[in-house]
Amino acid sequence: MSVLRVMMGAGLLLMLSACATTPPQNREDLCDIFSEKPDWYDAVKAANKRWGVPMSVMMAFMYQESAFVAKAKPDRTWYFGFIPGPRPSDAYGYSQAKDDTWAWYQEQTGNRFADRDDFADAIDFIGWYNRTSQKLVGIATDDPFRLYLAYHEGHGGYQRHSYRDKPWLVEVARKVDRRARSYSEQLGRCRAELENRGWFDGWF
Repeated sequence: MSVLRVMMGAGLLLMLSACATTPPQNREDLCDIFSEKPDWYDAVKAANKRWGVPMSVMMAFMYQESAFVAKAKPDRTWYFGFIPGPRPSDAYGYSQAKDDTWAWYQEQTGNRFADRDDFADAIDFIGWYNRTSQKLVGIATDDPFRLYLAYHEGHGGYQRHSYRDKPWLVEVARKVDRRARSYSEQLGRCRAELENRGWFDGWF
């Protein structure tokens, strides 16, 4: 009997782990996302408190970068349609942070054990990077359009206006801006409910 209980317990842990890393069912509605994953709400709220970047902005960035897929990577180049080639960059995880940028984040924040496929670490990174954009190049933390251009091009690229030669990127930044505003409206309708949920909700 004890062996059976151990096996059942192990199976439950695996199921919970799988649920924790799967993308939310409805990625279009921030209230649905946080209702399904209350621990995400807690993590985004903590990042908002730490960096002053709106929750809706950070979540819109993550949607665009990875669609909330924990181990997301850029698509490979394929030769002749079936021979796999290299990936265009070493971007990885929820935030699609590159190796060097992630190392910079770890150094600047002291969060040396942060993982790019950990939601709480990734959302904290997004908050930190956007706050850094505010400090270094003067972009307001509630300006998703310009923040995304700096996120994609880097602060140097943003200052050189490299995005002007990339109309597709400008359109993506507009898309992020629209999503952030939509997420903000949604959050306004359910934030009180999220704040008032029972103490045990975050455990499931």
